[in-house]
Amino acid sequence: MQSLLNQKIVLGISGGIAAYKSAELARLLIQEGASVQVVMTEAAQQFVTPVTMQALTGNPVYTSQWDRTIANNMAHIELSRSADAILIAPASADLMAKLSLGLADDLLTTLCLARDCPLLLAPAMNKQMWDHDATQRSVQRLIEDGVALLGPASGFQACGEVGLGRMLEPTEITEQLVAFFQKKLLAGKRVLITAGPTFEAIDPVRGITNRSSGKMGFAIARAAIEAGAQVHLVAGPCDLNTPLEATGKITRTNVVSAKEMHAATLKSADCDIFFAVAAVADWGIAKPAKDKIKRQGQKAPTLEFIANPDILLDVVKTVKTENGKSRPYCVGFAAESTDLATHAQEKRQRKGIPLIVGNIGPDTFGSDLNQLLIIDERGRKKLARANKLDLARQLIQLVAKKI
Repeated sequence: MQSLLNQKIVLGISGGIAAYKSAELARLLIQEGASVQVVMTEAAQQFVTPVTMQALTGNPVYTSQWDRTIANNMAHIELSRSADAILIAPASADLMAKLSLGLADDLLTTLCLARDCPLLLAPAMNKQMWDHDATQRSVQRLIEDGVALLGPASGFQACGEVGLGRMLEPTEITEQLVAFFQKKLLAGKRVLITAGPTFEAIDPVRGITNRSSGKMGFAIARAAIEAGAQVHLVAGPCDLNTPLEATGKITRTNVVSAKEMHAATLKSADCDIFFAVAAVADWGIAKPAKDKIKRQGQKAPTLEFIANPDILLDVVKTVKTENGKSRPYCVGFAAESTDLATHAQEKRQRKGIPLIVGNIGPDTFGSDLNQLLIIDERGRKKLARANKLDLARQLIQLVAKKI
């Protein structure tokens, strides 16, 4: 799946040590299907060479506003008119100050001023430079002018200091650029998602869990953010990075047991959409041992189970109707070993929810691929086997239409 297929991106590089990351960024953008045209400032060429960027992109690199290889000798016009977006990474404090004031004294700043496409900046500078009042004034003016800022992040800097100002990693910038191009079908909506397994303790070192990886729930979280939503992700034990964390549009709450997930979910149930994706244990251990249960020959310990709270059902009880619309709009998930359609439909009716999603096939746990069966009051619809993020985007589109 190439999320930037046929998109034409002008990648601007200004002077800063983070320019070394621009080479990897260009590679990732191309992998996503984009055509990348690089424009470099004079200072940028002190950190990475035009030869490197040309080799990676397959396109000539432009460095001068007086470049005569452009037929009309107006590179700032020709490059901006053919672009779907201009992305500057790294964006130095100097460059941001110029753009915020409408100053244009080289090719990169001139084409930004002459553009008729979106402009995105990935700031990169020392923490004192980022915190300086002058830089913050530049940031505010740029935001007011409709420029999108990607980052910065906080972390170790080339100067040896630690703080805010570090450029986002190329993967993060690529993900945010992909998100930028997605339709904002859920703008202004609050989305609650549970994801991953739960772990029910038997003793301090053992427990009962399942094979859920959390990938489908995390994919839905990313797709919801791409669609403009503010997301709260309640995640069971899973080794996955928080999707699009640098956007500031996601809150993640980590839990372990079903009871912890129940409490965290109900606390945030005042939302617009709830995706109950997590594979929650139906039962927990009545009395987990305080110490490790020692093996006694071939004799197995006796475990007493108790039913865990039904998270989805309890959220359904919080549903309110406003102007003929119910909120939150609840979407359940079903994983079955047999008769998926029958069991999923029964679950939808039993829970009293408008829509349920069935995972098709026994190999979905842990895989990057999935097939989905969508069931609502109108019938059934299959989503063909695809990458989970692609399926998540399709699901978000479907739910957005329904609400």
